[in-house]
Amino acid sequence: MIRTKIISVGDEILIGQIVNTNAAFLGQRFFAAGMPVERTVVISDSESAMLSEFADSVNEFDITVITGGLGPTHDDITKPALVKFFGDELVTDQKVLSHVKRFFAERKIVMPEVNEGQALVPANSEVIWNNNGTAPGIWIESAGRVFVALPGVPYEMKPMIDEQVIPKLKEKFSSKTGKTFLQKTILTTGIGESSLFEKFGNIDELLGGCRMAFLPSATGVRLRINAEAENEQEASDMIESVKQKINLYAGEYVFGEEEETLELVVGLLLRERKATLSLAESCTGGEISSKIVSVAGSSDYYLGGVCTYSNEAKVNIIGVQDSTLEKHGAVSIQTAVEMASGARRLFGSDYALSTTGIAGPAGATASKPVGLVCIGFSSAEKEYALEFSFGNRRDINIDRASQRALEILRRELLKIRIIF
Repeated sequence: MIRTKIISVGDEILIGQIVNTNAAFLGQRFFAAGMPVERTVVISDSESAMLSEFADSVNEFDITVITGGLGPTHDDITKPALVKFFGDELVTDQKVLSHVKRFFAERKIVMPEVNEGQALVPANSEVIWNNNGTAPGIWIESAGRVFVALPGVPYEMKPMIDEQVIPKLKEKFSSKTGKTFLQKTILTTGIGESSLFEKFGNIDELLGGCRMAFLPSATGVRLRINAEAENEQEASDMIESVKQKINLYAGEYVFGEEEETLELVVGLLLRERKATLSLAESCTGGEISSKIVSVAGSSDYYLGGVCTYSNEAKVNIIGVQDSTLEKHGAVSIQTAVEMASGARRLFGSDYALSTTGIAGPAGATASKPVGLVCIGFSSAEKEYALEFSFGNRRDINIDRASQRALEILRRELLKIRIIF
């Protein structure tokens, strides 16, 4: 078995200023590649800490991946530490230097002189190309061990891992991997962890030799399936069998796989149907609109939205009746329906969604507690609203209301029963 270690460099991680999402990403990628991470450590921006961990890596691990400390400033000391540990020297890579200069020129920014230092690499290393930034990655081999140093910026590091590092490591260690490891993540929403587990019945029969983890969040449950087999086809078949059973028992709650989002899935469905959407948001404050427009090409189907937070805005912008507000209140099935209807009429869209609720912590009454949210739907065929109780945390209420509204739309587009 190949032994893999991750070293995350940065005081900002140790003091909790940022979350170490890089380690989670690397753990997923290396497991899927058949080189599971055995140890992850976080160290400070200090030479002594680095040298200590490098010594441990040489003694114990086949692969060591270091993220962070490759920038141009005084506290970026990963390269000097590697040079000292391996008895090497830094030399200028002219190709990298040209890339760094071009990077700044294309953005019409005068390059600070300090950035020339990013073209310095250990003489006995290979460069891992960084297409999204100025800091190159470094590949060092010594006595059968591989050290890979990468930028800590996630959007730079991730493609370097997927496109260059993992393929190169697979080729180098192909004779040692033995088993094939595959991983698949199934995304569900609208059902809790325990209820989803109950739907699967005998979990051992469902898994058929695979392993599965339930990863709940405020907006859904991720199902991570892991398979280990003699070859990739066998592992793939094992995962496919589990997927089919999941769809058989709980398919209506499955909206996607891996890193897909509900807003992406809904957008694809709208585009396929050449249909359009509009929104009227109150308690979600534009969160649904933000999710929708985060998807490239959303202008194909999203016409617009309004944030009618006050009663006056509900009446004056989208035509909620004064009498509805007086009789039922702003947080009510009736108001949610009129909001959705008004948005569809205002924008001329095929579908419209609305949200109105009490996100908290203030604003509750005896009959309308914090977490009460009404979500409206409107189309040419039907109009209705559903009432939910999402809890007492404002941020979670907004997230859950946004997710549930999009899930209602997904089910309508796919003609799946609306049941929560």
